[in-house]
Amino acid sequence: MPGIIQDRKIKAALIGCGRISEKHINAINTHARDLELVALCDSDQDILARLKQTFHVPVFQNYHKLLETSDADMVILCTPSGMHPLQTIAAARAGKHVMTEKPMATRWKDGLKMVSECDKAGVRLFVIKQNRRNATLQILKRAVSEKRFGRIYMVHLNVFWTRPQSYYDQAGWRGTWELDGGAFMNQASHYVDLLEWLIGPIADVQAMTGTLARDIEVEDTGVLNVRWRNGALGSMAVTMLTYPKNYEGSITIIGEKGTARIGGMAVNEILTWDFEDTKDYDKDVTSANYETTSVYGFGHPLYYKNVIDVLRGIATPDTDGREGLKSLEVLIAAYLSARDGKTVSLPLEY
Repeated sequence: MPGIIQDRKIKAALIGCGRISEKHINAINTHARDLELVALCDSDQDILARLKQTFHVPVFQNYHKLLETSDADMVILCTPSGMHPLQTIAAARAGKHVMTEKPMATRWKDGLKMVSECDKAGVRLFVIKQNRRNATLQILKRAVSEKRFGRIYMVHLNVFWTRPQSYYDQAGWRGTWELDGGAFMNQASHYVDLLEWLIGPIADVQAMTGTLARDIEVEDTGVLNVRWRNGALGSMAVTMLTYPKNYEGSITIIGEKGTARIGGMAVNEILTWDFEDTKDYDKDVTSANYETTSVYGFGHPLYYKNVIDVLRGIATPDTDGREGLKSLEVLIAAYLSARDGKTVSLPLEY
């Protein structure tokens, strides 16, 4: 079993070299004093040939061969979501820590198995929730934690983005139940995460979904109603059909003593910040706003810092496997509700 890594760089292998992998490579470079990229793995031989020339590290088409031969301490899974469970279990059994992109799995039982297998092997399982690290959401989290809203009455989220048919046609796994999931599970996963992270445990979920315009198995549009255990009510509207570009990723919280709205394309702009009390950090609200052309935000390097500190033995994980299960549970509940036309209460099992 791997122990605390203190006297050397942490060795990482990147699995899946598609569009999100660039964020991970940049984060590794940002933390070059603590992290070292030691291997790359992808099913596309042309991509691997190009990356080998750039990074001068061993490349693998066979993931299990990498696990057998690489001295990586941790694998970073940027593969299709439905592949995460088996890849996580294989890594755990090989004694390697795992960092996985969202969602951690497309099935509830698979997420539970991932946590169980990493526990059994004594390795860490990190589930990436980099949007939590965005400055706008950090200041909102602080206001909630300090109970500045008083009792929270209502919460609403919008994800109004666009994914043309050409996006889904780029790869056979996109838009499938088995490997991808739909607009809620894939594109809006980080926003579903905000429901529990900001407001607290969820009691009931109602959802309706539709495949209105894209030729895919899963939904391109959906709506969600939520009741939290604290009594607050909420809703969420998601679509990948916004014309002609990504327009809005937003959250509004309405409470007894405060109202706040964070909008922009990807919760990058604080639009409303009204509270009964005042705090010294209120002056930082404007400076927390940032420009973005990417829905991914800028939180990956900050997320990596926590992972490094955990593996160094000086921090606890911000989002481990159990934390990842919280948003996966809400997602699965939403799909069950939409399928069966009924309210689904949490937890899914006792």
